[in-house]
This record gives sequence, structure tokens and C-alpha cells, in this order.
Amino acid sequence: MAEPVKDTKTMIAEMQPFLHPGAYVFCSGVRDELAADVAKVAKGSFVEDEGLSFIIPREETDRFGIVGGIPVRQITLMVRSALDGVGLTAAVSSALAAKGIPANVVAATRHDHVFVPTDRADEAVAILRALQAEAQAGP
Repeated sequence: MAEPVKDTKTMIAEMQPFLHPGAYVFCSGVRDELAADVAKVAKGSFVEDEGLSFIIPREETDRFGIVGGIPVRQITLMVRSALDGVGLTAAVSSALAAKGIPANVVAATRHDHVFVPTDRADEAVAILRALQAEAQAGP
């Protein structure tokens, strides 16, 4: 596996955004007796002071009685970014924010994952690909 990339321009130039199929929902307030089952299907979770938060497939919400939540799509930035790399999240968030697209970024040990509203996912990928092309072309 490639070494993690730390240089800002290189991270952006090599990010290769990939849009995953399916939709997800960020949720919290899962009843304690369901938390273990929700965790089994979750794409991710985080322990917050107020309780557990999950990212689960949208099709699982009815099964667990979860209502609400904005359906989002997952875009993985395929570059293996270093956890101590600076600037990738800021560049991605800024590019999407400039077009009014909300982005929830999750950094994992190998890649960064950007969750955007389902109805803006294709547009978000196009914006990120343009950002990547700009980084590849310019000094």
C-alpha cells in the first residue's frame, strides 16, 4: 500500500473522488437495546458526550425506527492522505461550500470520506474533480 500523502497540493491532485452507490443517514438517539444491532450495519459511529451517533444505510432506518435525517451519499477521496496532512479537508469543504453544498467529512486512517446531500452528489463529484484537475495543472 502506498505511503500516506502529506503535501497539500499532492493530496488534492491525487484525491480521485469516488461516489459510492446508496444513501446514508446520520442519526442519534438510538435506543440502548438497539445500539449493538445498529452498530453492525453502520458505516461509521462516534461517541459524543450526548450519546452515540451513527451513519447508517438509509434502507435500515425503518428497521430501527429512526425517523428524519438528511439522506446523504458517500464520496471517498481515494488518495491515501496522512492524518497529519494539512489542507485537504479545507480545500474540499471550501470548494463545496462555494456552491452551497453541505459536506460532512469523516477522516479515517486510509482515506477521507465526504457525505453530501443525495440530490447534490453528482454535482459535488464534478466540483471535486475540477478541483483535482486544477491542482494537477497549476504550479
